[in-house]
Amino acid sequence: MPENAPSRAELAGLLGEALLEVWQGLCAAIEERYDMERIWSSGGKNWTYEYKFRRGGKTLCCMYVKSRRVGFMIIFGKEERAKFEYIRGSLSAPVCAQFDGAKTYHDGKWVMFEPANSSEFDDYMKLLAIKRRPNRK
Repeated sequence: MPENAPSRAELAGLLGEALLEVWQGLCAAIEERYDMERIWSSGGKNWTYEYKFRRGGKTLCCMYVKSRRVGFMIIFGKEERAKFEYIRGSLSAPVCAQFDGAKTYHDGKWVMFEPANSSEFDDYMKLLAIKRRPNRK
């Protein structure tokens, strides 16, 4: 587990400047809406770093970094999956396809997005609102 967050230079080296902007933009969008504890850790065997947004012992979402890739994961419980179906019509086809193709485990449906730009950020915020209402205005 990293003792400190990676530096901007380290993230830029891993991601490249274009994906670093995507990373920073998604982090900013989440931080603008949610007052959360943010925890850096190693990314396990598949990613270099994990950046988790948590509050009250519950995880809102996790972001991941590795060479030239950004990951954004949301885990949907049973009730949250039903709420997804309710808003499905307001989401883009790629976001719905990613949700539909994700594997469901005993603790929920693990949906991993790999944003290459900011085009789906509005949809991501709708998905996060399923998990938890924003607590910042």
